[in-house]
This record gives sequence, C-alpha cells and structure tokens, in this order.
Amino acid sequence: MDHNKTPYFTKLVEYNNKNAAHFDVPGHKMGAIKDDFYQYVGPNVLSIDLNAPRGLDNLSNPKGVIKEAQDLMADAFGADGAFLLTQGTSQGIMAMITATVKAKEKILIPRNVHKSIINGLILSGAIPVFIKPQMDINLGIANGVTVADVKACIEEHPDAKAILIINPTYFGVASNIKQIVKLAHQAQMVVLIDEAHGSHFAFHSDLPPSGIQAGADVAACSLHKTVGSLTQSSILLTKGDKVSHGRIRTILNILSSTSPSSLLMASLDCARKNIYFNGPKELERVIKLAQATRERINKIKGVEAILPEYFTKGKEFEYDLTKIIIKVSDLGITGFEAYKEMFDDSKVQLELAETHILLAIFSMGSTQADAEALIKGLEALSNKHQNNQKEIKAIIADTYPESYIRPREAAAHAPVKFVKLADAVDEIAAESIMIYPPGIPIVIPGEILSQDVIEDLYFYADQGSTILSDTDGDLIKVIDKDNWHRWENENEL
Repeated sequence: MDHNKTPYFTKLVEYNNKNAAHFDVPGHKMGAIKDDFYQYVGPNVLSIDLNAPRGLDNLSNPKGVIKEAQDLMADAFGADGAFLLTQGTSQGIMAMITATVKAKEKILIPRNVHKSIINGLILSGAIPVFIKPQMDINLGIANGVTVADVKACIEEHPDAKAILIINPTYFGVASNIKQIVKLAHQAQMVVLIDEAHGSHFAFHSDLPPSGIQAGADVAACSLHKTVGSLTQSSILLTKGDKVSHGRIRTILNILSSTSPSSLLMASLDCARKNIYFNGPKELERVIKLAQATRERINKIKGVEAILPEYFTKGKEFEYDLTKIIIKVSDLGITGFEAYKEMFDDSKVQLELAETHILLAIFSMGSTQADAEALIKGLEALSNKHQNNQKEIKAIIADTYPESYIRPREAAAHAPVKFVKLADAVDEIAAESIMIYPPGIPIVIPGEILSQDVIEDLYFYADQGSTILSDTDGDLIKVIDKDNWHRWENENEL
C-alpha cells in the first residue's frame, strides 16, 4: 500500500480549502468564534475540527477515506483489520473484551491490569480468573506473567474463552507472548493484548514483538503514548478470523460518540505515516539515547537506572528499551517525593512514581536536551538528599485481595452502602480504587477489602498521590451485606 498517503487528513484539508458556508456543527464554524482558545492555537486547528460533512466519511460505518486510513493502519502494523479510536485505548479494551467474552464466561487476565480492563469486565459480565504477575520487591512493582503460570491457569480453567496479556507493563516489562499465544490457541482461547504502552514495538527489531506479530487475535494500542498522535487517539487491531470484525465494530459504536474528533483521526493518519517511514531509524536513535542516559544516571550517587538485563536475564521477559526505571529510594526519599521535586526544582516531568522508583518514557519526540535535563535534575536530587539515612520500606503485597463476586454484580447491580475507609476491613468493594497514574486498581468491585489494602491507600494518600474512586473523601462504596442475600435470591444477572 502507498503509505505516503494520509487519506483522511488530506481530505480534511481539501474540505477546508472549499470555503463553504457552514450551517452544520460544530458551532465555532471552523474557527469563526475567535475566543481565547482560538487566539492560542491559531486558525488551522479549528478549521479542520469538523463533524462528518459530505466526503469525509463516517467512523461508525466507514466506506471512504476513513476506511482507507484504517486499511493503511492495518497494513503498517501487520494486521488484517484496524479501527481508529477517538476515546483512547480504554474504548478499544472495553470493546474487545465485550466482543469476545459473554456474561459468566471466564477470561484469564493478569491482576496488574488497567482500570479499563476491569470496566470491560463490568460491561461484559465476564468472570475474571487472575494470573498473578511476578512481584519485584526490590523495585516495588509488578512485572509480567510467566509462561509456566499461564500454562497452569489454562490447564485449571480450560473452559475460559479468552486470555488478555499486557504488552508491556507500564514499566516496560513484556511477557513471552509468542509462547503464551501458542498455548492459548491450542486451548481454543482468543488472545487479547493491552498494548497501550507498546504501540512502537512493531517498528524496531530490538524491541519486544507486538501482539499482532506474536499472533494475537486483537490488540489495543495507544498511538498517542509512544507513536506521536494526539492524546486520546488510539487504534484497535485484529488478526485472523477468531473474532468477528463486525461484532467489534458494533461494540465500538455502542461505546463511541457519534461525533468523533476529526483532529484525533487526522493525527492518527499522520502518525501512522511518520512511524512507517521514520520509525526504524528514529527508534534506533531513541534506544541509543536511552541507553546512554542510563549509563550517565548510574554515575550519580544514590541513583540507579535499572538496566534491561535486570529483567531479561532469566529469559522469561523482554524489556522496552525506550523506558528508564530510576530507583531513588537509596537517597532516603520515596519516588513520590522525588517526582514532585524533579518538577518543582528542575522542571523535569516524569511519567509516574512508585515507592522506590521514577519512570521516564522516551519516544521519537525525545531529544538530547531532554536527556540532559533529566540527568541534571537527578544530580540536583542526589546532591540534596545523598546524606539522608532514612530507609524506604517496600510497599508491595505478595498477594491480591480475594474475589467474592463478579465485578459486574458488585459495581452495577448489588445493593451498596458507604463506609469510612478505616471501617472498611472485610467489606466487599463495589467500586475500583486506584492510584493514577498508572490507573491499576488496588481493589476492584467484588473483592474483599483487607487491612493491607486500607493501609496501602492511607500510605498513597499521605504521599499526595491521586486516588481515583467513585466516591469523594474518606468513604468507600461497598456492598450492603444486610440486603445482599435477599437481593441475590431475587436477581439472576
């Protein structure tokens, strides 16, 4: 296919140049309302912020330039089909779960999943069977799942309809998805991939394989995270005939706005062209820049950039070479404290923090100047704290909360009440509670709240972390046990 083409973006520009009189939406009429936003971004952005006028196709059932853009996207990523997403990878993840697993059917998933996967369970009514990821006490993070653990889970639950794998984790650790896909397909299971942080994998041989390259059936990819499209623009890729393309489109349309952003679709069109032609060379530069940055960071007292070999030495995992995990707890401060100080003191914005670490994400937009700023900021951090003797203890549990009922029953149907966080031990959660970023729930609907979970939440709150839940303040939404059994007998959902 001709990847020089950007069919949707090109058509937008052509339409803009027609200078038509507008009696359709949006109300700014291609930038005729010159408010503060217009004054800042200029006329070009608003002039191509269109709905679906004549000739610009319709995302709900594309047959023209959007279809052509999706076909080019599929070809670039080695897939059979592609959908443009304007509501983030979360939309794609919820759609692929709902399209493949029905209510009360099982799906195998790692426990360290993003909240969108839990929302997919709530929408579909599926029963999650959690695979415990490898826990890293030294860094205080959860990594990938092993082939052995996946194999054991498949053997224990041969009736599961699908398996979902994260490729990679937020911190860059990739499981052996080629072997996992093989095992799952032998068991007649559909393989779904959360590739929110691995959209660039398909374009450099030194990176882990993409889900589609590994033979997965569906993969949701955040092009805005690592490829360069606008925030909230993503894609959903399909391969083979195990999952109905039409069913996925139906579910996506249920979850999608009928006024998808033309700006987001255009940015996807252009990002695809850029990574297709420039990805291999640019990713080579970025990988080398990240490696050189690791080496320089490791000369700073009390700070450690974790080398890829740390994860790959056992040959169980691969690592995304464009990410740098930076351990700062040897300075006697938490990653949360370092995260704030790096921005406040050095104007360096990290992706996220955990108890022991910071995460820096490099992409094709990263420069040598960015790397220098990161190194300078870490040097300043080291100079400020290197005489600190405080010990930072790990806050990572070796177990996850016990599941009591399906997420959909707990979140959408069961009677609920609100209790104070301090009084929530042994209650059944009716909401997801998580730290953002990364948005991985500490507890999900249907799980039992333990003392450890409550203490973790208090710790994160004390660190100033953003805690996301349905409730506000010191309350947690839980199942009303007094009315639970009466409700359970009256409802079969």
